[in-house]
Order: sequence, then structure tokens, then C-alpha cells
Amino acid sequence: MIDAAEFIRRNTALIAPPLVPEVRLHLATEVVPLWRKTEDELQAEGVPPPYWAFAWAGGQALARYLIDHSEIVRSGAVLDFGSGSGLVAIAATKAGAASVLAADVDAFAAAAIALNAEANGSVVDITTDDVIGYDSPWHAILCGDMCYERPLAERLLDWLRTRAAAGTTVLLGDPGRSYFPKSGIEKLATYSVQTTRELEDREIRETSVYRLIA
Repeated sequence: MIDAAEFIRRNTALIAPPLVPEVRLHLATEVVPLWRKTEDELQAEGVPPPYWAFAWAGGQALARYLIDHSEIVRSGAVLDFGSGSGLVAIAATKAGAASVLAADVDAFAAAAIALNAEANGSVVDITTDDVIGYDSPWHAILCGDMCYERPLAERLLDWLRTRAAAGTTVLLGDPGRSYFPKSGIEKLATYSVQTTRELEDREIRETSVYRLIA
């Protein structure tokens, strides 16, 4: 069985995302092998699609917003849903959250979050459980770039609305994905996020941070 942490170290570079220079992450770049591997090649190695290896626009915007508006999570318990690289979770720790749980069902993402948290001196709890439906008393739930697929988006948003109605602050970072809600949201900020044409259809994505309204 492949060692996830060793695979990540071997196939990434420790760099800062463009919008969040305060955080360093193990990411795929043009100069490391992971960037050039196809999904079939990765599958043959026993590696699921490496969403954790990229700082997606929604996550970058949300992380930037948290660091610049630390009062939102300061001293609270925070969930970063679909954490991927752990960027948003790490940003929450830097903003002063009392505790942060990074949730991602991908075991490779969990390994990446652990490595990235260590690289940033952050304390982040990690779970690979599907936490949709949990009613833990989080002060804030954070979701970056999670509305790219209809079944997941619908299931996730139904649960998030329930949590918002119970008093949880729910923040979403999104660059205009297909299944992002058109109503029941309040736009808090917009950023121009540098990305790459290998991931997106343009090099700069206008990406906003929203609060889900109960």
C-alpha cells in the first residue's frame, strides 16, 4: 500500500498560494511530477484524484478573508469542510480559532493536511468521516469550492442551511461554480485569485466569500 505522506513529499513543492502568502502548502507545480500525471496514471498507483495538491480559488479567497477578518473565528470551534490541502483550516488557526477540525473523506487529503499543518506550526484536528448531518456545536463552518457537483452540493447545502438556522456562522468561498446557490447568501468580499489554465478556464478568477443566511 502506498504511503500517502511519502507520496505527497515526493510529488509536491512547499510553496505559498498567491493570495495567502502567510501559509505554505505542499502543492503540485509545473516542476514536480504530479502536475504531469494523468488521472489514469494516478489510479494505477492507487492514488485518487489529488484535489489536495492545488490551492483552489474558493479556498484561497476564504482563507484570505479569515486572516483579514479574524474576529469571525477567533476563540471559536471551527469546521473546515472538504478541506483538501488544509489551507482554510490553517488560515482559521492563524486567525485565532480555539479549535479547528479539517474534514475530508480522502485519506491522501488527510495526510496532506497533517503535513501542511506541521509546516505552518498549526494545530489542526483531522477526520475522514463524512460529517454532513453532524450537529456538533461549531461556531463556524467553512466551505471553499464545494459546489462543483450537483449531488454533493445539494446534500451539503441542505445541511449547512440547517446549521445556519441553529446559529452557526457558515462561510462559503466560490468562484462561480455551477451548483452554487443563487439565493439565501450574503456576499462579504470579492478577490481576484491567480490560478492556472490547467485548473480553470482563465488565469484570474473573480472569487467571492459569502455568508449563508439562515
